Amino acid sequence: MGALLRSLEGKRVAIVVGSGGVGKTSVSAAIALSRAMEGGRTLVCTIDPARRLATALGLGSLGNAEALVPAEAFARSGLAPKGQLFAMMLDVKRTWDDLVARHAPDAATRDRILGNRVYQQVSGALAGSQEYMAMEKLYELSTERDYDLIVLDTPPTSHALDFLEAPDRILDFVGNETARKLFAPAIDAGRFGARLLQAGTGFVAKTLSRFTGSDVLSDVGDFLGQFQGMYDGFKERASAVRTLLTQPEVGFVLVASPSPLSVDEALFFHDHLRKAGMPVAGAVSNRVTPDLWPFPGGLPGTEPVAEALAAALASAGPGTEDLAARLALTLQEHQAFARSDAREVERMRRGAPGPHVAVPRLPGDVHDLSGLAALAAHL
Repeated sequence: MGALLRSLEGKRVAIVVGSGGVGKTSVSAAIALSRAMEGGRTLVCTIDPARRLATALGLGSLGNAEALVPAEAFARSGLAPKGQLFAMMLDVKRTWDDLVARHAPDAATRDRILGNRVYQQVSGALAGSQEYMAMEKLYELSTERDYDLIVLDTPPTSHALDFLEAPDRILDFVGNETARKLFAPAIDAGRFGARLLQAGTGFVAKTLSRFTGSDVLSDVGDFLGQFQGMYDGFKERASAVRTLLTQPEVGFVLVASPSPLSVDEALFFHDHLRKAGMPVAGAVSNRVTPDLWPFPGGLPGTEPVAEALAAALASAGPGTEDLAARLALTLQEHQAFARSDAREVERMRRGAPGPHVAVPRLPGDVHDLSGLAALAAHL
């Protein structure tokens, strides 16, 4: 077992974080698969617009409910797990609906919010929704299910802290004081459109109504008014989620590609996690270009390599000189990438002390369980 997987032994939750395009989904699935192979009952939860995970696990599709990876899918890949592997894809809108249903004081309020046009538009598209709902689903799964390990593949973010800051952003939206003051007369009256337009301080709303119509403003006011009563419930839940993220049974896994920007973001996130008291289980440098040159001191110049290749290709007949030169140039360029990647991997090791693994570029894309098993072998 590799260093990262050893570090995750005893953990019930693994949260895989990193910027987009670094292979978080594959790493998440490989971690869950590894524990299932050893006899654990594991779940990988992802937000993956490309739906790659379902294909890799031999499932036709993934939804907001856990799906068991079938035995025949393992058999086709020559694998025989001792445990069970489940997978699901987070449905942000559905999770929002479930959260509203949980915090609404009564069925009438719940139905009114779920039927509100403003809510229907913003619940899936609100900035931070993916990150917040990923945390919400993680909390639900960790407290209401009996998995040995839950692996959360976090949403791709433009900034590493988006995931951790999402609860505050959503709470600011739900309990926005400026909106509350602006729409207070209408919210309290329960008839937003009519009362707001009559209010002496409703100049802003009157102006807005010219462009949006009073019906839209009525929906906005009704939406904000109904959510005010659930603010405390949202706040308590967000606090519980933050507490969960600091528990020793949780481990964050940082994933980065060997590029300067990706490593910078991963190291910044690592420092923030440490300061926030959130446990880091390890780091992964993914898709690292391997060093192909077997001799110490690096690769010699292109011309000596071309001469050696030309000699090796001589038996193939005349006309191989150009091929040898092109092969030498390709190898030279490959080694330049390998040296650059090695520098970033070392920077990742120094900047994020603890278990670290470097996963080389695999021969092909990870598209099935056998590919995930091959990736897991590097973890």
